[in-house]
Amino acid sequence: MSSAKPRTAVYTGSFDPITLGHLNVIERAATLCDKLVVGVGINIGKQPMFSIDERVDLVKRAVKHVKNVEVRKFDGLAVVFVRECGARVMVRGVRPLQDIESEFTMMLANRQLDPGIETVLLMADKEFAHVSSTLIKQIAPLAGDEELGHFIPPVVIAQLRAKMKQNAPEKPAAKSMGDKKKK
Repeated sequence: MSSAKPRTAVYTGSFDPITLGHLNVIERAATLCDKLVVGVGINIGKQPMFSIDERVDLVKRAVKHVKNVEVRKFDGLAVVFVRECGARVMVRGVRPLQDIESEFTMMLANRQLDPGIETVLLMADKEFAHVSSTLIKQIAPLAGDEELGHFIPPVVIAQLRAKMKQNAPEKPAAKSMGDKKKK
């Protein structure tokens, strides 16, 4: 029996909402370590659609089939959260070239903040490379559930629809012919 300490990695993001691209990275990263912590954080540069607790719940439901994954919320610096999880590896999911530059900059900053933490970049598989939470928010009002199923886990679709309905601006009530004033 091995006395080696289990290897923990951490994958952070805002997951607003979680996409099949995120799920692809989670499933693959989980095979590289004994335990993968998915850290659901706050991106101060974005206005979230879902609350942090709603996002944590959606991620938990989407990853329940991956046995070595734990989902936690966090605020503050990702590198501090990685340290708090007892991990030395931070996983970052990247899409084509648009993500590489910003992830490289963040990796250098994280190395400066904690040289003991390594960043591993995982490219989403080609069928998910274009999928982002922003894309989901743009197409959701126009796409049917079947179309959305190409981009987000099935457990997310109903929650996304409910959230969009809740956030939709109220339409003025239609006036009947009897409501018009006589001149």
